[in-house]
This record gives sequence, structure tokens and C-alpha cells, in this order.
Amino acid sequence: MQIPPSRVTINDVARLAGVSTKTISRIINQSPLVGEETRARVEAVIAETGFVPSAQARALALRRNFIVALVHDGSDRGIMEAVEAGMLRGMEGSDLSLVLRPLQGNVAAHLRAFVDQHRPSGVVLLPPLSEMDELARLCEDMDTRCVRLGKVRDGHGLGCDDRPAMAVLIAWLVRLGHRRIGLVGGPESSLTAQQRELGYLDAMADHDLDRGPSLIVSGDNSFESGIEAGRLLLEVSPRPTAIVACNDEMAAGVMQTAGRAGLTVPDDLSIVGFDDTPLAERIWPPLTSMRVPWAEMAREAVSIIRAAAEQPQADRAFTAELVVRNSVLPLGDQAGAAVPSSAAQSG
Repeated sequence: MQIPPSRVTINDVARLAGVSTKTISRIINQSPLVGEETRARVEAVIAETGFVPSAQARALALRRNFIVALVHDGSDRGIMEAVEAGMLRGMEGSDLSLVLRPLQGNVAAHLRAFVDQHRPSGVVLLPPLSEMDELARLCEDMDTRCVRLGKVRDGHGLGCDDRPAMAVLIAWLVRLGHRRIGLVGGPESSLTAQQRELGYLDAMADHDLDRGPSLIVSGDNSFESGIEAGRLLLEVSPRPTAIVACNDEMAAGVMQTAGRAGLTVPDDLSIVGFDDTPLAERIWPPLTSMRVPWAEMAREAVSIIRAAAEQPQADRAFTAELVVRNSVLPLGDQAGAAVPSSAAQSG
């Protein structure tokens, strides 16, 4: 008996094609895990029956809602903004929707409750939550795709070459004539912050420059911690001619401290950030920053989630790029010093 197209279900298609509903779901969701012969047979049945899967029916078949959760702790809104934009671009042409989920306190318990209640198609973790193996294991135990952005200790994440990128940045400042370079580090527990600090130490050692503890102050990635770190670094004698912060929020805080101290950026003090979030172009002077391709990593994260839950996540390292703006001034006769070939320049 022929089934009217409006009443054809995924179970009907599976029965007529001689496959499981899971296979039908994979084909509908464009999974690469289905053989061409099976795919052709199912697509023929779909064409013959006129089956049109609704988002609700697909969600029921997959036992998942078509949402992807961006899970964060709110510590760096600049990165979150860039990642959100990248994820939305990655979702274009799909049934997926983005949900922002902040976690505080007992983050593991809160994430478990969220996944249990909403059954998302996937979860994208931002640093520092992405560095918590417990959260990744939790998602795995709940059969939920999890993609971790930033440096991850087991290597199964989408990260950037933070250590060599910071070394490139410091070497560039040295070529501009800077010898006293201070660092505002991130949280000591953060793997990303550790890698960036190591890059600073590598480059300072390579150029036989002072890298003593008085030139390194740890922050917590917030604007406020940048203000305090800047105050401490400006009390060092002799004062640094350049200060590098491990994110743009803290660099903006250093810039405010410099202004309160009567210093002009970049004439009296050069300041550089890291990540190149939208904030870098919104402050004055515009901030030189090492661009981490957060939006590109976010698009890749969505692609991984869209592909198939069973597809293993391949490690992939992304490359940072120095974006030169107006917050850095060469010293002395170094005004013509070359910008690294990997750098981009912006007004």
C-alpha cells in the first residue's frame, strides 16, 4: 500500500530501504559514515515516497535537539564574542541553533544537568573550562559531542600555537628597540596562559634580556586585573618601555593605568595584547595584538559537530598572526624595523 507523502515517517523510509533509522538519520545529516550504495538506495526511497524530515522528527530520531551550546565561564567576553560569530557562520544552511550557556560554581554538576535536560547536538567548551578533562569526559559519558577550544593537555582540542606566537611577538618588539618588556600573564592554572608566558621567557632568553619576576605579573584575564598589573609594572625601575598582556582585556587595563599615570601610549609606553578580540579595535589608540583565529576555530568546531558523533575529532593547530596597530612605537633609530612576514597591519 502506498503511503501518502504527508504521512511518511523515518521508520517507513528505513523499512522500505532495509536499513536502520540511525542510518537514515546519518544520511539526512550528511554524515560521511554511510557507504555510497546505501546512501543511493535510501535517497531513492526518499525521492519515491516524498519524505520530508521535519526538524522535530529528526530530533526525536536522533534523541537530540538541534542546538549547540557554547559553554563558558564569562571570564573573557571578547573571545566569547568572536567564537559566537564563528559558530553562527558555521551553522548557516543547517537546522542548528546556538545557545550560550554560562557555568559558575560546580560547573560539572551544572553541565550535566544542562545536557540531561536539553540534549544538545553538541557542546563547545571555551577556556578555561575546555582545559577541564572532567567536563569532556562528562559529555562523552552522556553521548554528547564535545569540542574543546584552546590548549588541552591531552591534545584533543582546537588550539593555537601560543608559545611560538608569543615568542614571535617579543622578538618583534626587540627588533623595534625595546629591551625592558613587561608581561601581564593569565591565571597560573591556565595551560594557555602558561604557554604564552613560556613564549615570553623563550624570546627574552634568546635575546639575553632581563626576564626577572619583577617584570612578570599574573592577572585573571579581566580588565580590572590588567589595571592592577599595570600599576605594579610601572613601579618597576627602570620602567618597561613595552608591556605585553596575555589577552586584550588586560592590555586595555594596562592602558588605563598608563593614562592615569600621565603616560601617553605609545609615545611613553608601548602596549600589546593577545587574541585580537573586537576590543582591540574599539579602544584608543587601537591595540596591537596577536590574532588568534577564534572565529575560524569556532567554525571548525561546528563542522565537527555537524559531521557525525561517531567521527573521531582530529587534532588541528591554528596559527596566530600579529596585527600591528597604533599602540606600539619603535625606539631610537629602529623606526624602520620590519614587521614579521606573518603579521598584518591595521590602522
